[in-house]
Amino acid sequence: MTIISAEKARNSFSELVSHTAYSKERVVVTRNGKRMVAIIPIEDLVLLERVLDSIEDELDMEDIKAALQEAREGKTVPWEQVKKVLNL
Repeated sequence: MTIISAEKARNSFSELVSHTAYSKERVVVTRNGKRMVAIIPIEDLVLLERVLDSIEDELDMEDIKAALQEAREGKTVPWEQVKKVLNL
């Protein structure tokens, strides 16, 4: 992994993009010594999005299971009451 200042990144952006695309090496851009962003190969982005989608699906499934359990236990609110609260 390469670490580069924002100024250097700005001055050599095209080269950084090409380098990352072909070498598959990640580049971290810093400002005042603090890590700000990363330039990553598109394959890394695709993988990251797949992982995040999977985690989000798992969290959604937990919410669904909890809502179904509440429904089984009769902890629901009638639709007419919801409409009234929301002024529908």
